[in-house]
Amino acid sequence: MEIGFVGLGDMGSLIVPRLMAAGHRVTGWNRTRSKAEPLIAAGMSFAATPREAAANAEIVFSIVTDGAAVEQVALGPDGILAGLREGGIYADMSTIAPHVSRGVAETFAAAGRVMLDAPISGSPVTIQAGQASVMVGGDEAGYERIAPVLLAIGPKVMRVGGNGLACQMKIAVNLLLMVEVICFGESVALAEKGGVDRAVAVEAILKSVAASPVLGYRGPFILEGKMPAKPLADVTLQQKDMMLALDLGRRLGSPVPLAAAANEMMNACRGLGIDHRDFVAAHEVYRRLGGQS
Repeated sequence: MEIGFVGLGDMGSLIVPRLMAAGHRVTGWNRTRSKAEPLIAAGMSFAATPREAAANAEIVFSIVTDGAAVEQVALGPDGILAGLREGGIYADMSTIAPHVSRGVAETFAAAGRVMLDAPISGSPVTIQAGQASVMVGGDEAGYERIAPVLLAIGPKVMRVGGNGLACQMKIAVNLLLMVEVICFGESVALAEKGGVDRAVAVEAILKSVAASPVLGYRGPFILEGKMPAKPLADVTLQQKDMMLALDLGRRLGSPVPLAAAANEMMNACRGLGIDHRDFVAAHEVYRRLGGQS
């Protein structure tokens, strides 16, 4: 299948090889061409604009930073809508506000085209392991068409409902993930303060009923010398998703007190100048608040 792919950053650069390995022909676009060079060397075609990436595609994916970026690459003069042919499907994999995603979908529908929100749930670790999941919102027939392609990205694919609902579900999942990781730091700091060695505390949690996939690969980062130089998701990036959760709670009138508390710990990370680290670094905030360092 001919596929267009817009956004070749940390996530897109890992998704495209999986699509090509499944036999699909991919034409990609990225604002900075240098990031695409390894993919071009591996056989991906490169487009000058998102419009060009969409021109011959049956399905076009995008995964970019935020809602404003989605609107730009999808609806701009050289955007995906301008190039998408009749019968083509646009699936945005970004994590953005549901109302922004619905607005883009409405513009596509008015032009006789189908847009789906298809945010990916996972990190570079889970994508490389072939364990990422994709939730889809929008037209059911469109979902049925892209589902086999999505299975090349990860084995867990499901339709959540109408347009915007996959974005909403992704934000809810990320809320849970972020609170879990922040609370992990709280738990370890508490155990340490009482005299448990940090490595022992981490091992105990990962062998307990509280263990989870995200703690399994992220938890050990807090051990001495284990924090990756390039974070899976630094505080600044992860807090963008937390702000989406807080805003969604406000819009829906649904209380999110644990999200608010976890967000304050991310604010503290920023105050301490450790926001460039993977957001599991909130453990260090707890240690300092408890007088451990």
